[in-house]
Amino acid sequence: MSHPSTPSVLAIDQGTSGTKAVVVDGDGAALALAEAPVHPAYLPGGRVEQDPRELLASVLAAGREAVEAAGVPVGAVTLANQGETVLAWDPATGEPLTTALVWQDRRAEDVCTGLAGYAERVAELTGLVLDPYFSAPKMAWIRRNLTREGVVTTSDTWLVHRLTGEFVTDAATASRSALLDLDAVEWSGELLGLFGLDGERLPAIVACDEVAGTTRAFGGEIPVGGLVVDQQAALLAEGCLTAGEAKCTYGTGAFLLANTGERAVRSASGLTTSVAWRARGATPYCVDGQVYTAASAVRWLNGLGLVGAASDLDTLAAPDAEGALFVPGLAGLAAPWWRPDATGAFLGMTLSTRPGHLIRAVLEGIAAQVADLAAVVAADLGRPLTRLRVDGGLTGSAALMQAQADLLQAPVDVYPSPHATALGAAALARLAVTPSLTVADAVPVWAPATTYEPRWPADRAEEFMARWRRGVRAAIETGRGA
Repeated sequence: MSHPSTPSVLAIDQGTSGTKAVVVDGDGAALALAEAPVHPAYLPGGRVEQDPRELLASVLAAGREAVEAAGVPVGAVTLANQGETVLAWDPATGEPLTTALVWQDRRAEDVCTGLAGYAERVAELTGLVLDPYFSAPKMAWIRRNLTREGVVTTSDTWLVHRLTGEFVTDAATASRSALLDLDAVEWSGELLGLFGLDGERLPAIVACDEVAGTTRAFGGEIPVGGLVVDQQAALLAEGCLTAGEAKCTYGTGAFLLANTGERAVRSASGLTTSVAWRARGATPYCVDGQVYTAASAVRWLNGLGLVGAASDLDTLAAPDAEGALFVPGLAGLAAPWWRPDATGAFLGMTLSTRPGHLIRAVLEGIAAQVADLAAVVAADLGRPLTRLRVDGGLTGSAALMQAQADLLQAPVDVYPSPHATALGAAALARLAVTPSLTVADAVPVWAPATTYEPRWPADRAEEFMARWRRGVRAAIETGRGA
């Protein structure tokens, strides 16, 4: 819904492989887009790092280019961030003291191993799994191995400091750190002690609808607010405002998030629970699960010479896999399996199996893993998902989306914009600078670009999922045997 006094917003989505800047008008329409690449270094031993200066340069370059292209005054700047990427830096000068350890980085495994006896307590306090994916283990690793100087924070705190001089993070990002008491939404002294981070100076936690400071980086003095973590921004943009509404983003991996309302449900199945956003005095929570390989499985097919671009999937996939089955464990399996050692596997092949059958099997394997996650989410919520909202590059594949609807046994609504994360952050920025808006007012109403209804009868979907789960167990056993 438009609002007469709602300004245009510069929304910056600072991601793993690039920074996207979108100028969004008061009605939520994108006026201009600019992108700047960033280049993570993938190093031996599961280490993934970024040059913080390149992150900052990409934010400034993309933001300035988008503002210039839009040619309209911008009334607010917002930043959506990667969530769990951390670095040490000097608060006096703003200069980085280390590289940024990316969310994918695994070097803090030994920190987690040393705390294995406290895994249940960490889950109880934070809603998260004790894993190097989250911020605290990486922060502890930096303190043990790189530097005791300065502060150690997530990348958003450093970027916002460089833009505004403030020392803040938002409630959603803080909830991904494993240092936040999830129910109180406050830093936990007990968790700081567990990770050996006693006495660390931590940023103030701001609401996602708060103005955190002002910046002159993109023209005149502009308020900076609406800070949020990327997946939660997409959840908001897709209008998942009440308990039980869910979205899945199909990117490198697939990320399924479901709003659980103002109750921090602790998952019985190893999903993680986080703050969805904190706005207008309310703090809804969400559960989320990950499929590690979605677009990366398609890139893998490309590397094998089976497909060219992702846009070829629908023409090359056979109408039926003819019994071929694919387990997409190419980078391990997340919830509900939690087997980082799992590998990918094709099963059910015969002499008549052709490349088109294998491509169809890969698409069905991705959809099956998302359907499995949806079943786990439904168990945590106490009711099934009645529909799924989806975004991301792979939603362009009708074959994948139809398979998703068939296996989920629920309609799948495709979000009409490729900028869900930026649009969600822009909605929060509008709330930050327009006190009269409600959350529902700030999120534009949208119509799906396409809706996929299930074509398979329930018994066929059930039979497929049972066979697929047997395939997963067989693949895990094979991997273990190796």
